[in-house]
Amino acid sequence: MSEPVLETEIDGRGVATVRLNRPEVNNAYNGEMVQGLIEGLAALGADPKVRVVVLRGNGRHFQAGADLAWVQANREKSADENLEVSRATTRAVHGLTAFPKPTVALVHGGCFGGGAGIAAACDIVIAAEDAIFAITEARWGLVATPIVPQLLSRLGPGRTRRYSLTCERFNGRRAFEIGLADEVCPADKLDETAAPIIDALLHCPPEALAQSKAAALHYAGLAFGEEELEAMAQPHAQKRMSEEADEGLNSFLEKREPAWYSP
Repeated sequence: MSEPVLETEIDGRGVATVRLNRPEVNNAYNGEMVQGLIEGLAALGADPKVRVVVLRGNGRHFQAGADLAWVQANREKSADENLEVSRATTRAVHGLTAFPKPTVALVHGGCFGGGAGIAAACDIVIAAEDAIFAITEARWGLVATPIVPQLLSRLGPGRTRRYSLTCERFNGRRAFEIGLADEVCPADKLDETAAPIIDALLHCPPEALAQSKAAALHYAGLAFGEEELEAMAQPHAQKRMSEEADEGLNSFLEKREPAWYSP
């Protein structure tokens, strides 16, 4: 499977490596990447040869969140079309969270906004020491409802509140300290650090892993139905159409401070 926004390789052990592949925009996601994740995960989940999925980014960064130029363009669409965009984003994040096989994120470079949510949706996160994380949606007048459950499951309420409100940046070492990352290492040691973890996963039978993961998600409150997914998508779409989002996105695209900031 090879697409402009998603590349997948499967080795002889059944380890699939999925590479986010929009390096020219720091792997920021757009509609094509969202759909690629939905379809790619469905295919990998149904493939009996696949035992483990490793998620990483091509180029200098893991994932820079939403492509804000794409987000701005979506504001020109109808309310119903905007809601469909948010529904797809929510389904992609939930699909990664509920994926029936173990997932391992290898994070290098920038991991911003939805990228932090993508990482948090994975079972195991290995971060480079110099990786930079930030939960940036509020900075641009947006709201991150599709990834809040995943962030809460890793950071807890207190740290989710802090980092989603301040939008401040922190490195891989801090991500490890607060639970967003499970392991931290030099950037050139990501594969070496992941190897024994992947080997441990391969020692376990697939059905036991799938059932163990499903039980963990259920009891952690992360096994969502359609009603709960819709409740995440609705405010995500509505906020994107707001005056705050208009000013926040324009300030980003025009490389200026937003009107609400007074130094």
